[in-house]
Amino acid sequence: LRTLKNMGKTILISSHILSELAEMCDTVAIIEHGKLAAAGPIRDILRSQRQARVIEIEVAESQEDQMLGLMYRQKVPPNTGMLFPYGSAQELTMWMKNTYASLDMVFIRRDGTVHRIEQSTEPFSEKIISSQGNVSAVLELKAGVAKKIGLKPGDKAVHSLFDAKSK
Repeated sequence: LRTLKNMGKTILISSHILSELAEMCDTVAIIEHGKLAAAGPIRDILRSQRQARVIEIEVAESQEDQMLGLMYRQKVPPNTGMLFPYGSAQELTMWMKNTYASLDMVFIRRDGTVHRIEQSTEPFSEKIISSQGNVSAVLELKAGVAKKIGLKPGDKAVHSLFDAKSK
């Protein structure tokens, strides 16, 4: 049996069920003793100082995907988001044009460090939202999620797109 901690609750999962779960899902992220034990490439693990959180993400890899983002979506489920990777570190700007749902925008440095968070953005706004510094990615979450999980600048996002050795 493996013991997994999730939001203050302990869950016991047999290795057999864990392997079946892995067959049913595209990826599985496992947190053991507050540390990432294993993760697939589609999941993003956000580490707040309180505990690690698993957020299922879509990666906007193409320029077309990045331009469309979460526009026209009526709802964004609470444990999901969209990651916009830009490769090199740069000042990034976003907006909410044609976006129905209020979002938290998490600006992330190349090493996975959260640089800043723009909370509860205004739907349909054309106001420019800046990273206010060089970052290589933006993670969009449902509004209020960053606050709810205690995410703040300095926390880490763990994903294959981030290089932990970069500064």
